[in-house]
This record gives sequence, structure tokens and C-alpha cells, in this order.
Amino acid sequence: MAFVEKKLPADAPIAAKALNWVDARFPLTKLWNDQWGLYYAPKNFNFWYIFGSLAMLVLVIQIVTGIFLVMHYKPDAALAFASVEYIMRDVPWGWLVRYMHSTGASAFFIIVYLHMTRGLMYGSYRKPRELIWLFGMGIFLCLMGEAFFGYLLPWGQLSYWGAQVIVNMFGAIPFIGPDLSLWVRGDYVVSDATLNRFFSFHVIAIPLVLLGLVAAHLIALHEIGSSNPDGVEVKEHLGEDGYPLDSIPSHPYYTVHDVFGVSIFLIVFSAIVFFAPEMGGYFLEANNFVPANPMMGPPHVAPVWYFTPYYSILRATTSQFMYALMAAVAAYVVLVFFKTKLSSIIKIAVAVAGLVIIAAFNIFEAKFFGVVLMGVSVMILAALPWLDQSPVKSIRYRPTWHKLVYLVFGITFLVLGYLGTLPPTDTGIQIAQVGTFIYFGFFLLMPWWSAMGTFKPVPTRVTFHAH
Repeated sequence: MAFVEKKLPADAPIAAKALNWVDARFPLTKLWNDQWGLYYAPKNFNFWYIFGSLAMLVLVIQIVTGIFLVMHYKPDAALAFASVEYIMRDVPWGWLVRYMHSTGASAFFIIVYLHMTRGLMYGSYRKPRELIWLFGMGIFLCLMGEAFFGYLLPWGQLSYWGAQVIVNMFGAIPFIGPDLSLWVRGDYVVSDATLNRFFSFHVIAIPLVLLGLVAAHLIALHEIGSSNPDGVEVKEHLGEDGYPLDSIPSHPYYTVHDVFGVSIFLIVFSAIVFFAPEMGGYFLEANNFVPANPMMGPPHVAPVWYFTPYYSILRATTSQFMYALMAAVAAYVVLVFFKTKLSSIIKIAVAVAGLVIIAAFNIFEAKFFGVVLMGVSVMILAALPWLDQSPVKSIRYRPTWHKLVYLVFGITFLVLGYLGTLPPTDTGIQIAQVGTFIYFGFFLLMPWWSAMGTFKPVPTRVTFHAH
């Protein structure tokens, strides 16, 4: 294709000439129009659709503040804690950059959890958006990896012993556990070698994968189109101009919408950074302001709040709990056998798998299955597009009791998270065990309960009321 540069009038503004020069050599305007300027989005977006943009904002905050922190941080076991103190006390505005980064980590997870909540409510993972959801799950796993590897870097008491506990979980895996733990640590104990490899993953490896997944997530989203609170496919009703009748250009309409949301977020974010950066010990724990002491651990070691729901599931898996799990697996196999229309071969395969799992429960330690359940509790989210068998996408048109199911699941998740921050007690573990059953029951029973009840008719066009 021949090189063509658009001719502008001699008196055209300098900015227009510069943009024309760039567009002839790089599709800058086309990229803007494709990805935002002329990207048509459903006109009935509500408050829940702000969190995608906020996640992008926090990602930028984390990258920028991370770059400035790396300029002064020393990934050395003898110097790491002192370098963080140097950033806080002697680097101009270093305290602000550090608090923005630590607060941004928690803000990232809050926003992502709310973003996923919107996906649950409005069925944003349903066909044809399965791949968008899977890319989003990849982003979520990368965030968890970033948080895990970054948790050790301050080299405080809680970060050191928290990393020790988490890495030792790998040791519970049969056969390969000890070697895997050794490989993750890079040494027989958490040491300078561990700090260096965690630093490399936190600063280089995972951010590169994360940015690639974010790009894939956005490309897939803009290829298929955004979902909406009604669960209606707006591309099924096109106007004479080829654009959906129930959509509007993202710019300027949703640009203004997002700027308003960003303004509110920055007010709250700034208030936390300036007045409560530790957030009562949930964002920054008191024990992490004490240098790491390999000879004496803190009285209570727990992960940061955004890991605690899954940590509660790990702690809930005791030897006695294994008997309840065996009964649950047997009941689930019976349910699949008599309440599904699967082929006989698949049913037999499910029965064999159930027997293998029950046998494994009797062979391996409860600690191992605690690690397994903790991992599965995260990964099972990726199966949502295939577990949800509801004839409608949006919660708006589902039976009322479906909303109660979602509410119970949400409360259970919060309770598990709170219990994970507390020292273990018999009562707390028993509550966590009940919560574990509710958590997994929500997903594993979804093929049945999501299709039950009387559903409201879904409109053919989106419902929209101008403000």
C-alpha cells in the first residue's frame, strides 16, 4: 500500500499538522477511535460499570509509584528494611509514594472484587464473553502473584514470616512439595536469595504478563462489545449507520461518566493516603514496621486482607472436616448421576473421579487438601461461564430468591475474609467450615439452582431512563 499523507490547508493549526504527520506513519487516531472515541457502548450503563476504568487508573498508579520506589529500594536482606525506612524518612516525598503504592495495592483488589461482582450480577461472563472473563481471571491471578511476591519486599516481621508460611504450603504437596518449596525460596529458608527472586517476579516478570493480559482483555471486550445491566445484546439491533441503536459513543458520554467516578475515587484514595494509610492495620500491619527476625516470629501470622477468604478455607480443612468432604463428594456424585442428562460415559467418569477423590482423602494429609481447596476456591471462578445455566443473564430478570443466593454468597465471602484476619479458634474454624461449604456449594450447585424458578421476560431492547 502506497504511503499517503493527508493534505491540510496551509493555515491549519500546528497541532493538526503534527497529528496528521503522525497518523500517516502510525494509526494514532484510528486506535483512539477504535478503542474509545468511536467505541459504541450500551447507553444504560450504571454505577457498576465504573470499576473497569478505575482498575486501569490504579494500574497506572501502581506502575508509576513502583518505578519511583525501585529507584531507592535495595533488594538485599541486609539492606531492604533500611532502604524502605530511607524512602519513608529521607527521600523527598518518598513517604507519599510508598503510601500511594501500599494503599493502591488494597484499592486494586477492592476495585477488582467489585468489578467481578458486577460480572456476577449481570452475567458478563456468559456467551459470547467467555474469553473476556478468562482473560480477566488471568489478570486476577497475576494480581495475586504480584501481591504475594511484593509482600516480602519490605522485609518486616510479618512480610518475612508470612512469606515463610505461604511458601511452606507448597511443602504439603505430595512427592514434589519439598523440592517445590526449595525452588520457590531459592534456599532452605527464606533468605536473600528468596528476596531477590521475589523482587524479580514482582518488578519484571508478572507486570509484563499482566500488561499483556490487560491488553488482551480490552481487545476482546471491544471486539465482542460490552455487556449491560439488562443482558441484552445491543448488536442485534443496528441503525442505518451500522451502529447499535441502543449504544452511544464512549467519548464524550462515558468519558464524563468516568471522570466523575475517578474524581470520587481520588478523593477517597487521597483521604486514606494522607490520614489513614495503615487502615487500622489492614493495609499496613504494625508488625511490618519491625525488621524481620528469623529467630522469632510474631504471635499471629496472617496474610493481607485480600487473601484472607482463601486462607480461611485453608485453615478450615482439618482432619475431622475431611469426613464431611467425603460425604459431600459422594452426595455430589449421586446428584450428577440422577439429576443430569449427561451421557452414561460421563456419569461413570464422574463416579470414578469421585471414588478417586474419596480414596485420596484417606491417603494424604488434611494440610495438602487445604492447599488444594484454597487453590480451587480461586480457580473455580474461571468455570462460571459453563456452570451458570440460567436462561437469562442479568440478575434483574432472575427469581427473587436468586438474589438471596448471591447475597448469602457475598456475606459468606466477607465472613471468611474477616475470620482469616483473626487468630484461629475452635468456633472460628467451625464457622469457616460452614462458610467453605456455602462457598463451594454456590458454584458446584449452580448448574441446578441457576436454572430453577420463574424468570421474568427479558426485553428485546435495553431499558433506559435519561437522568
